[in-house]
Amino acid sequence: MKIDEIDMLILSELQKNSRLSIRELSKRINLSPPSVTERVKKLEDYGIIEGYTIKINKKKLGLTIDCIIKVTMKNGEYERFKAFIKEYKRSEWGYRIAGNSCFLIKLSVKTLSEIEEFIDEISSYAITITNIAFSEIKVNNDISKFLF
Repeated sequence: MKIDEIDMLILSELQKNSRLSIRELSKRINLSPPSVTERVKKLEDYGIIEGYTIKINKKKLGLTIDCIIKVTMKNGEYERFKAFIKEYKRSEWGYRIAGNSCFLIKLSVKTLSEIEEFIDEISSYAITITNIAFSEIKVNNDISKFLF
């Protein structure tokens, strides 16, 4: 699928507010509602729009500590760790990476002891390096920045 400037406007507006109605979206990008509906459907069908979601403020839920953990497997138990981190209650994201570690994981926790518990749970088959985040740097993630 070739993405044009109108598709980028649709993506940008939906990225800002995925709850926009087709009517409101069509007003914002100056295109008829049927045309917007058709374009959104194509973006969904091609997997460019994977879903619609909300952003949750984890700090307001009491998860005030963020940490990034480099995880290196001792025994090559990659699948075991991937299954574990997928279901771990405080994992926010994870990546399999190249370099001197195997995985990069972000946890959002209430207390430092939760980080210690995480490390204890995987210590039999992994080595960790933990970094505590002091603050988040907001970056411009508008989709148009990436493609045009």
